[in-house]
Amino acid sequence: MIHSGSDVTATSVELVDVRKSFGAVEVIHGIDLTIPEGSFVVFVGPSGCGKSTLLRMIAGLEEVTDGLIAIKGREVTDLDPSERGIAMVFQSYALYPHMTVRDNLAFGLKMARTPAEEIAARVASAAGILKIEHLLDRRPGQLSGGQRQRVAIGRAIVRKPDVFLFDEPLSNLDAELRVSMRIEIARLHRELGNTMIYVTHDQTEAMTLADRIVVLRDGRIEQVGSPREIYQDPDNLFVAGFIGSPRMNMLSGAMEEEGHVRVAGQTLPAPVSAPQGETVTLGIRPEHLRVAGAGENGLPAQVDFSEYLGGTQYLYCTLSDGQAITAEHRAPGAIAAGTLVQLAWDVGEARLFDSQGRRLR
Repeated sequence: MIHSGSDVTATSVELVDVRKSFGAVEVIHGIDLTIPEGSFVVFVGPSGCGKSTLLRMIAGLEEVTDGLIAIKGREVTDLDPSERGIAMVFQSYALYPHMTVRDNLAFGLKMARTPAEEIAARVASAAGILKIEHLLDRRPGQLSGGQRQRVAIGRAIVRKPDVFLFDEPLSNLDAELRVSMRIEIARLHRELGNTMIYVTHDQTEAMTLADRIVVLRDGRIEQVGSPREIYQDPDNLFVAGFIGSPRMNMLSGAMEEEGHVRVAGQTLPAPVSAPQGETVTLGIRPEHLRVAGAGENGLPAQVDFSEYLGGTQYLYCTLSDGQAITAEHRAPGAIAAGTLVQLAWDVGEARLFDSQGRRLR
């Protein structure tokens, strides 16, 4: 049992060596995680990484094979979902089509025998927060996708939970609605101040919503940190490649003497030192590359495709040894496919990884 105390009072959710097996197959491998009170934490990773399973274990919808889960200093590992102080918003809206928005919002409270006056007050408060007062007498079939998602979130708000759990809530919306709903959810977090745990495979959602990101792969945590930490200082090649669009360039090379690395036949300064001859990967993000000016050294590359996006242009290039590299070009003037360029960067913006994919520091 976890007891409340000075080391726990600021903790909203705590996972200690949490494991999940389906038969003989273990899919969550000893997760240890502390989620601070009032934070917005996003679980992100590719399909099958275990992020939704982990969320459902916190919610009590999946049984924990081994380990411990605590919410607000109270162990909840074996408690029913209704006893955990959580509210969950799913990918599907799961609204009752024959009920009005008002009745959908109130349904759970009525089942819990909440007094009618309190139900009315909570529904009115949630509707005001979500700006859906004018929709209360409509039915779900009369609402847009974004409005239905607001109602689903409102149904969670009226429960006044300690922790909100979101399982890919925006994946059914089109691109424009996803952007507006991200803004709404971020605003909601600022206004309510509750702890929110959010699952997505969309790294843009993770970067824009989270104050802490948990990157998962194959049922294990690869890295936990702020969006800036995850983006600028990835612990390994997986995190470096998963977060960022376009993805970080990963250039194979070998260490040379005096802190230099050889890539595509060119000797370049290395951001950190490593033993001579060691196989390494040099990581550099597209926005940190530039087309070198006159007299400036860089990596020779041929532009294969140029993608013009208005405010910026992406150059998809090939190095002399066939490795692909992408550069973001913001200077005036278009660069056409087939152009030979020199790509330069500040060595301080590069990251070096060893043969096992671990970050060299």
